[in-house]
Amino acid sequence: MAKINYNFEKRAREIEKEKKKEEKRKKKEALNNNEIVEEISISTDKKHEE
Repeated sequence: MAKINYNFEKRAREIEKEKKKEEKRKKKEALNNNEIVEEISISTDKKHEE
């Protein structure tokens, strides 16, 4: 019977964790960018009202 390659399984889990972490970081970055854009548009709207 063949031996189980635990290192392969461990590496696969690590890669999956890295992917999830990267997706979470990108989502967070996108949210921050949207907030900045909204703040800028709000401040420009206030300038146009004056």
